[in-house]
Amino acid sequence: MNSRSLALRNTLFSSVGLYVEYFLGMVCAVLIARHLGPHQYGIYGMFIWFAAIGIVVTNSGITTGVIKFVAELRGSRQAELIRPMLGHMRMVQRWHLVVVLGLGLALFLLFGHRYAAELGTLEFALLAAAVGMRAPYMFNVSIAKGFEAFDATARITLIAAPTNLALVVAAMLLHGDILWFVVMYSASSVIFLLASQYQVRRLLAPLPRGGSLPAELLQRIRRHLRIVSLTIIVSFVIASDVEILFLNMFASADSAGYFKVAYQLASGIMLLVPGVFSAVLLPMMAKALSEGRSEGGRRFVAATSYLALLGAPMVAFGACFASAVIGLLYGNAYAAAAPVFALCMLASALNTSAQGATSLLVSADRQHVILTLTLLFGVFKMAMDVTLIRAYGLHGAMTAIVVAAVVSSGAYLLLGMRVGGQPLDWRRLGRILLAAALAGGVAALVLPLRLPPLATLLLGGPLLLGAYALLTLWLRCWTLADIEQLKDLHRRFAAGRPLVLGRLLDWSGTRAEQRP
Repeated sequence: MNSRSLALRNTLFSSVGLYVEYFLGMVCAVLIARHLGPHQYGIYGMFIWFAAIGIVVTNSGITTGVIKFVAELRGSRQAELIRPMLGHMRMVQRWHLVVVLGLGLALFLLFGHRYAAELGTLEFALLAAAVGMRAPYMFNVSIAKGFEAFDATARITLIAAPTNLALVVAAMLLHGDILWFVVMYSASSVIFLLASQYQVRRLLAPLPRGGSLPAELLQRIRRHLRIVSLTIIVSFVIASDVEILFLNMFASADSAGYFKVAYQLASGIMLLVPGVFSAVLLPMMAKALSEGRSEGGRRFVAATSYLALLGAPMVAFGACFASAVIGLLYGNAYAAAAPVFALCMLASALNTSAQGATSLLVSADRQHVILTLTLLFGVFKMAMDVTLIRAYGLHGAMTAIVVAAVVSSGAYLLLGMRVGGQPLDWRRLGRILLAAALAGGVAALVLPLRLPPLATLLLGGPLLLGAYALLTLWLRCWTLADIEQLKDLHRRFAAGRPLVLGRLLDWSGTRAEQRP
């Protein structure tokens, strides 16, 4: 199996897992938001953010290290070192967890009554238990990714995500309040952990037990953890919905509820569509760099263009149909979240476009550079959040996320070009953006009809995607290798039908050969 086919296979399995997990996750979020209302959902979102930051700090540097070093040891045919490496990583994770729970308890006792008065002792205990189970679950998923066993990650999701949805529905049928949903969040963590342990046990079974890590590898692991841990934590603060915390503190719980639904929906969509490819980037980039800097640079340029190709129509979709999406899913009570959703789509797309660069930098052991930039961006974003949200509330949060996304993604892409030794394909990227803008203009013709939200989306969505697909072919946004891959899939899975699609791909291939 060649590298392109392997990447496609991994992307397909990763897509299955991500589609199921995030689609059902968004269904759960919609149900909870409609059940609780903006005010209560803003408070619930703050609770879940507390758990999320606990998980991130517990796993800081560990999960990316597991992916990186499992992939490296497999590539260098040193599989006997995988178990000792994982044992060391698990020990570090346990110490992280002890520190996180201890620090969390101290903050709860000292400041909880002032900044999170709604968080009671029982809620805190449930969230702490969820952190203790979801952190090792993510560790197990990282093992599977390091093995490029994305079929295993898909199986984990197919078991756990529907169970999580069933628990949310049960809480709704019982007319539960915030506490009930926190209970269900903790209970679902058990399912995720057990499902992941079963799948990982199968992957590790053929590997020899025992052994010790060479001093050189142990030093590299420690260096990775030392540098990346802080990077991951600050990156989470930059990329996560920390604005929910500040909106609860400086504005209102209602504003936090609007931001929560918008940010979560936009992030989920970007993970479902272009983000599925990003799941395979780190192991793919690590292997590419082992073949030479030029190969790593080519992979970085291709991955960035591909992420832009998939993300651009989502930004156009958000700009055109934000009101229809929010109205359909959440109802009129959340109408104020529509412009937030459109801007969150833009910010998420910008952050996603830089994932090829960050994977390249991690694979090239440039973690110290990432750490420096991340700290600068973290201070910059936190300062913007506090200043703008204090002064302008929800509008300040909207401004902060877009500005932060533009600055951080631009810096990482510039650094990726320097490390990879190759510039981005700016002409191709320009054509992609033009295709998305023109497709958005075509789809916007639906808006003056003032149809109900569902009818607007059923008519405008396919119109936008169809126009975008044709425009990307006409504007030569696809490479010849991309089109050959599409033609192969068309022959294998559709027996060459419809014929007009085959002819269109042949025509596009001819134009791609002439692309400057």
